This record gives sequence, structure tokens and C-alpha cells, in this order.
Amino acid sequence: MPYPPQLQELIKVVEKTRPARVERKKRGEQVPFLSMDGREQMLKHHPDFKDEGRRALRVGPSKGYRIAHEMADLLEARSRVDPSRIDLSRPALETDVLVIGGGGAGTSAALLAEEDGARVALVTKLRHGDANTMMAEGGIQAATKSEKDSPFYHYLDVMGGGHFTNVPELVDTLVTRAPDAIGWLEALGVSFSKDPDGRLHTIHGGGTSRKRMHYAADITGAEMMRTMRDEARNRAGVAVVEFAPAVELVLDEHGACAGAVLYNLETEEYAVARAKAVVISTGGCGRLHIQGFMTTNHYGATGDGVVLGYRAGLPIVFLHTVQYHPTGIVFPEQAEGILITEKFRGEGANLVNVEGEQFVNEREPRDVEAAAIIRQCEVERQGVPTPTGKLGIWLDSPMIDLLHGEGTVRREFPGKHILFKRYGIDIAAEPMLIYPTLHYQNGGLEFRPDGATAIAGLYVAGEAGGGIHGENRLMGNSLLDIIVFGRIAGRSAAAYAKSGAKDGKPTLEHVVRYHRELAQAGVDTDRVAPMLIPDYTDARVRERQLTARYLGTVR
Repeated sequence: MPYPPQLQELIKVVEKTRPARVERKKRGEQVPFLSMDGREQMLKHHPDFKDEGRRALRVGPSKGYRIAHEMADLLEARSRVDPSRIDLSRPALETDVLVIGGGGAGTSAALLAEEDGARVALVTKLRHGDANTMMAEGGIQAATKSEKDSPFYHYLDVMGGGHFTNVPELVDTLVTRAPDAIGWLEALGVSFSKDPDGRLHTIHGGGTSRKRMHYAADITGAEMMRTMRDEARNRAGVAVVEFAPAVELVLDEHGACAGAVLYNLETEEYAVARAKAVVISTGGCGRLHIQGFMTTNHYGATGDGVVLGYRAGLPIVFLHTVQYHPTGIVFPEQAEGILITEKFRGEGANLVNVEGEQFVNEREPRDVEAAAIIRQCEVERQGVPTPTGKLGIWLDSPMIDLLHGEGTVRREFPGKHILFKRYGIDIAAEPMLIYPTLHYQNGGLEFRPDGATAIAGLYVAGEAGGGIHGENRLMGNSLLDIIVFGRIAGRSAAAYAKSGAKDGKPTLEHVVRYHRELAQAGVDTDRVAPMLIPDYTDARVRERQLTARYLGTVR
């Protein structure tokens, strides 16, 4: 729907302050970045700092670790399968490398494993490509312009953005492999936006010291996923099985990973997949709506891989932090939670409050930016009220055409220009109303730079792993993460599969032990995990876009 009269009146306030803000931008003036102490104070308004939103785990290898209640509910749930009723001796599928997850990390892992001579089966919960990768907009970081940038500066930015808590070896791998990842994507056919001279176009992102954000308009992830998916579907050595999420890992008598139990969403039957190596690349947990926030995530993002790996014995790291993207749509409500790429701010759009005042530098790291917006709305009472009583902040997108020339918004942001046009809003002429939205799972399963985990034959790639981004991820490093570590995990898994690993008797004994531990810890629950599909059937739940009870799938 178009902006109603009350919001149109408030837009006039933004329009009055816009000319002066544009002129300041042209002169290179900006709201100062916060000092380190200032950032520390601002972050107290971030949801991660609400201790009542977390609790200590009572079971598993990370017992005592305080994480969000919503994730703890999944880890303190029972398995969806009864181990005594699964016949592991009759697998429905056998392969060298089993990749669990059909997004960017899983698809790149499958491609590299196949290139290294392994037979690959990629199993995915929904359709191949139904993943957060497809929804990523802003870009992918890499220090490809050596005259101004290098992996050294990229490394410092990543560590600083993660509050210097990141695992250094993982960050080193991420940034040093980044230029090669861009080259690989280009060779596959990804159409990145380019300068008139044919060089890849790069811009700033929040928390970056150099312009190293490569992008394909505002549909970068979709362009990457389209290209990789097409490549995988044309490889004879890659078999893709859709609508078949993994619901349990299979270990062998030696403790190595030997496959997974799959669940057919259409027939509601279980099947066993045997493999010499397994890659977990299931993505994040945005559909848990942690602390009641709306989300940018696709429908299947329910933290499945973390559940599978944790129950099998892998520790979790950095799950005490969750990323809320600063700019998610809060009006119109039909599009609530959808991501507004950071690229808008990179191109010069200000964040302004109900008085039309810019209150934060638009290139602060995401957690600082989100905290500043929440503070404006909840503490300073400077938020913009929507017709239903929610609060938001203006993202002044018309500034972009004034700074870079008429038509820039339509050319550089076609996806969002078309989306808002459907509701009668022209974002080249009218600002967007935004609020932080649950976006990224900062933490996950513990893994090493070669993608390996503490369980032999089990590898992790993408958002399901933790440690790369520390306590906060910078823009453009997730699309990079899935390519760098997806390729590494695929190659490592293929090497392991060909190394003549022991072929032990398959077992689900770890599930039996986990159920026993739940009982011993006094966890009395009817919850099962992984969740697979969020349940929005309750009317009150639909109204709040919040899943509060996890009892399995809708069926």
C-alpha cells in the first residue's frame, strides 16, 4: 500500500532536511564514527545484551553455555527419529560425499568435491537454491584491487567487526582465499556489476576501510546461486535430492560420520543415506525469530545443522550473539522483515529519525548500527510510528539520485525498486521505513580452516559453522564465507572419502545417549528437533511473525 496521509506528512520533514544533508555529503562531511567507548555504550541497546533472552544449556558438549532460549529449546529437544525403528543396514542412497544443504555453501562444496573425483549427493530440505544465499543482496567482499587494498586490510576489518573475538586462522583463510573465490565465480559465469572500463565495481560496506564490496546490482546472492545451481545440475557426478532434509547424522562404531537419516517431506517416510564423508551446510536459524524479531531469512532457516552436529558431539561457539540487520522493511507490513541491503547506505542514503535528523554514521558495523536504531525508537522516542503502532526509522533513498544522478536508484537497486513499486511507493522519490530484523547466525558448530570437525569424516561450511565472524559479521563476508569454506569443505571431504577411511558398522547410539542425558538432566519436553518447518498456523503467531512453540512440522 502507498504511504498513508500520516506518514506522508512525516516524509515532508525528511524532505526539508534532505538538501542540507546532501550538500554535507557532497563536501565529504559525515556524522563522526563512534569511539570504541561510544560503541561499547551503544551496544548495550542491542538485543544480545538482554541477558534474560538467554539461558545455560543443560546437556551436550557445550553444557553451561548461555545461548538464546529459542536455540536452547532446539538443542534440548528429542530427536525426530526413534533409533530402534531405523534400519541402517538398508540404505536408500550411497555416495562418497553427502552434502546436507542446497544453498551457496552446499552447492560450492558439491562442485569442488565432484571436481576432485568424488561421487556427490546433495540433499536439501526444500528446492535446490531455496536458501539465504538467494536472498543476499548487497555484495561479496574480496581484496581484488591490490593498488589500494590487500588481504591484510581485509583481515583487520573482519577482526575489528567481530570485536577481535574471531578465530584468527579462520579469518586468515577467509581473506587470503577471497580474490580466488571472485575469480572462480566469474569463471562460472556470475555477472558482477562493472565500471565502464570493465573492472569490477566495488563500494564500501559498514565497517570496511577499503572499497572491496563486489556486487551484481542488488541481487548478488541470487545471481551467484543461479550460476552455481545451474553448474551443479549439469554435472553428472552430482545427484540432487530435493524435499529431503537430514534429521539425524549416522556415525559408525569408530565414531566417524557415515551418513544421515533423511525425511521425505512429501511421503513423510525416513530413508538412510550412507556416505564416506558428510558436509553440513544447512545455513542459519532466522526462522526462530529470536527475541520476537521479524526476519530476513528464507522459510527453511531453522538451525537444523547445529542440532545435528551438537547431538553427535560437536561443540558450539559464538551462538551467544545473533546478527540483526539494521535495515529490514517495517512498512508496508506485507513485506515486513525483508532485507534492505547495506548497499543503500554505501551509496549515500542517510538514516534519519522522525525529526529528519541523521543520528548515526551509516557505515558503522551492523551491530552498532542496529543498536543505534533501536535506541532512537525505544529510548530517545524519535522513531516513526506506523499505522499499526510499530516504530521505524527512515532510510532516505532519494539522496542517492541527488548524489549520483537521476536513475541511479532504479539502475543499482532494481529488486527493491520493483518490490516497493508493487505497493505504490517509489523509493527514488520517497524514503523507506526500516527497523532491525533478525538476519544472521553469527555462531555455530566448531570447525577448523580445512572445514573438518572433531568428528572424523564430518565437515562444516557456511552459516552452520562458527568462529569466522566472531561476535558480529560485516556485510559481504557471508557470501564470501560460503564460497571460500564451501569449496574447502568439498575438497577436504572428497580427499577424506578417497583416503580409504574405515567402513565401520553404522549406528545411532549417539541419539540414545543424548536422550538419556536429557532425562538425567531433568529436561522433560515434548519438543523434537530439528524443527524443519516453522509453524505459523496459530493466528496470534501469524500476527507477530513469531514461532513460540516447537512441536515438529505442521503435519
